[in-house]
Amino acid sequence: MIMMLVDGGAVVNLMPYATFRKLGKGVDDLLKVDMRLQDFTGKVSETKGAVNVELTIGSKTLLTTFFVVDTKGAYNILLGRDWIHANCCILSTMHQCVIQWIGDAVEVVQADSSVIAIVEPSEWVDFERIECFSGKTWEEGIITISDDSQQPIQAVGSKNLY
Repeated sequence: MIMMLVDGGAVVNLMPYATFRKLGKGVDDLLKVDMRLQDFTGKVSETKGAVNVELTIGSKTLLTTFFVVDTKGAYNILLGRDWIHANCCILSTMHQCVIQWIGDAVEVVQADSSVIAIVEPSEWVDFERIECFSGKTWEEGIITISDDSQQPIQAVGSKNLY
């Protein structure tokens, strides 16, 4: 099984070189590219090349271009905005699924629940007391987090956005 990460923040599709080799591909299968990629930490790395692969997700197959990089990760491939837009699909990180169109029909492809922890709606009440950082600005203090509470990150002198 290939573990993939669908990341709406990634611009391109990535494939680690180890996955590329496991597919039985070699250096001659790489399309030559002159591209450097920058990760979220700012580290820049060269790509080894690109490869086109027919990728099937759910019942839909799409020719997908991956940039092959010499990296290790918790996934075998990363699908970025390039695949999301080419596939005309919608991601739901809350529901851990991809919603895609096949002709006039809609298909919902669920994440593998053996890998991803999915919270059932009946369990959401356990999270009602949790206060989110997003959606507000804090008025004072330095951030501290415990099992029961969280405190502001710094004083900014503005009110909640709610």
